[in-house]
Amino acid sequence: MPDHAHSSDSAVQTQLDRLATLSPGRDILGLERIAELCARLGNPQNRLPRTFHVAGTNGKGSTCAYIRAILEASGRKVHSYTSPHLVRFNERIRVAGTLIDDASLAALLQEILDQSEDLQASFFEVTTAAAFLAFARTPADDCIIEVGLGGRLDATNIIPAPAVCGIASLGIDHEAFLLEPEAGTPDDPAARIAWEKAGIIKPGTPVATFGYAPLVRDTIARKAAAVGATLFPEESGWTVAPDGDSFRWTSKKPGSIEQLLRPRMAGAHQMRNAGLAIAMLRLAPGPQPDDADIARGVAEASWPGRMQLLGPGPLTRLMPDGHDIWVDGGHNLDAAKQVATFLGDTLARREPVDLVLGMLANKDADAFLHMLAPHVRRVMAVPIPGHEHHDPANLARIALETGIAAAVPRADIASAIRALAADEPARTTLIDGSLYLVGQALDLNGEWPI
Repeated sequence: MPDHAHSSDSAVQTQLDRLATLSPGRDILGLERIAELCARLGNPQNRLPRTFHVAGTNGKGSTCAYIRAILEASGRKVHSYTSPHLVRFNERIRVAGTLIDDASLAALLQEILDQSEDLQASFFEVTTAAAFLAFARTPADDCIIEVGLGGRLDATNIIPAPAVCGIASLGIDHEAFLLEPEAGTPDDPAARIAWEKAGIIKPGTPVATFGYAPLVRDTIARKAAAVGATLFPEESGWTVAPDGDSFRWTSKKPGSIEQLLRPRMAGAHQMRNAGLAIAMLRLAPGPQPDDADIARGVAEASWPGRMQLLGPGPLTRLMPDGHDIWVDGGHNLDAAKQVATFLGDTLARREPVDLVLGMLANKDADAFLHMLAPHVRRVMAVPIPGHEHHDPANLARIALETGIAAAVPRADIASAIRALAADEPARTTLIDGSLYLVGQALDLNGEWPI
């Protein structure tokens, strides 16, 4: 799945356009090109501060946001590298707590592209090298690295020895890459996904994980045991117990810790993501955040585009007063389960929602819609410009086949919102199905991530 490149700065955009001409235009798993590229740049990945490396199918970005917020609440300077971006390329690279500025980003991209013209490095590999180089050149206390795709062969996995690894929610996604037949890999799809994600585990590195089904759990445990890594899994190591809008995090290690916390991010799945972040921090060698830092970080952490309520802006003003627009970048079955739970527990409890839906062509729209259908009144199906996507007419047809009462295609997000506003809209509208679609909605509403 190619990444969408966009910048408001002409110098950055010049380098992104150059990257587009040099990149093969698709994801290519493997560490050979990123290793060679980083070698030409002086191996910046070997000069990072204390590093937290996070993999998973869903929730890894939110987990990174919680780690950063808690560390910053304790007064530490933190680098972070995440993907994809929603509106501007700069969102991927946060240097010592601040999104990278346009001038620095343009200079970094030019330097890296000058070194890599003959490599056919992918978009993500160049992005990763840019992050490592920025982080190596600017002092900070900690560094958070989100895996892009998979783990074992992801470009971020060139880092030599993270302080802690984390593995978030796991599900089937990116099958063309992660389930490609390969000798010596597990046959079961779920086990193969877990095996790929567990590829980030390094010798002696402690690992925090969610609780998983036995086959997945055992796959990760075998990888950890093979390299002498200590596991700290949900359920047997730490737990999250929801309590209304709060949750109770408990460690089952000797000298157990229990803390009641209230997150800003919505949904029970975000409570678990926060729990994973706390577990990783409790494993980290070096300075530990205290209970007050953890409480403040959990309360302040946000992650744009993940079950986010839009604020006042050009898009939300299209709706009558008292009508909310939420956005979420869920696009696979695991994400759909989390969204469905949130709708059932929170939003749709008062009435079904209206859904503005756009999905990439390689996503299972039928399974996604079947999961959400009980909570949805009608669907406005839209395209995702610049990406191969489900035709809106076919998406509307699939929605009707799942039992949703009404579904029609629309030209874009704005026309979909206008159509809903003109015809007795539900009190809640959800824009969902792709992070690219969420990026468009945030741009339309003037809510650029900062």
